[in-house]
Amino acid sequence: MRISRLTPWAAGLAAAALFAIPAVASAGQERTTAPRAATAATSVDAYYAAAEGKTGAALKTALHDIIKVQSKVTYDGVWNALKVTDQDPANPNNVILVYSGRSQSKSTNGGDPNDWNREHVWAKSHGNFGTATGPGTDLHHLRPEDVTVNSTRGNKDFDLGGGPVGEAPGSLTDSDSFEPRDAVKGDVARMLLYMAVRYDGGDGFADLEMNDKVNNGTAPAHGRISVLKQWNRMDPPDVFEQRRNQVIYDTYQHNRNPFIDHPEWVDSIWP
Repeated sequence: MRISRLTPWAAGLAAAALFAIPAVASAGQERTTAPRAATAATSVDAYYAAAEGKTGAALKTALHDIIKVQSKVTYDGVWNALKVTDQDPANPNNVILVYSGRSQSKSTNGGDPNDWNREHVWAKSHGNFGTATGPGTDLHHLRPEDVTVNSTRGNKDFDLGGGPVGEAPGSLTDSDSFEPRDAVKGDVARMLLYMAVRYDGGDGFADLEMNDKVNNGTAPAHGRISVLKQWNRMDPPDVFEQRRNQVIYDTYQHNRNPFIDHPEWVDSIWP
């Protein structure tokens, strides 16, 4: 059954489509808004046509077959890509750091304290894929972050609780887990779930899977799925996340994160 666009989960699609429309439009341009949004939404529907009507494991397989068709970015290329995908909408010279929430100059990327670097939300040691082209350079889970905060997060799984993280207000951490600020909890969940669907043991990489544990170490697994599902529900996709998904699709990888377009699919695949 087709999911109605009137449901809360699907309501973000039309908003995502509006990114093709200039922020300042003339009266004549404004009249084109609705048809252009509808066309973009129809295009998203067409992208997922092979998943239509499926649930559970069949849905996961169908989505994998759709999103595995992608262009790949080099690890060096990730630097410039993140300057576009994570641009601060209020300041085009800056990026927004994912856990910190700080707006920081695009030019301060690097490895020194207070620089920003490339955070692998799916920790690259979980499956030992490192920075290999593929999961190691997949923009759908790579975000800018302060060097120190990135180090604090390390390869920890995601869970609730802990003490405050310096330079990342609202984030918490303890010895075996990391809890991001509320505004990106859903983003983190959807990035991890994308990775678990996209990388299933093909492409020469490990089969990445979700579980409900912490301390996953080098196993090709990330947790905790029960917490991530809660975060997906409490923090639905916002305009920044939708725009980011669209830019990756249009400009870089030409594949989408299905859980940004259809967050309700999370509970279908991981009941």
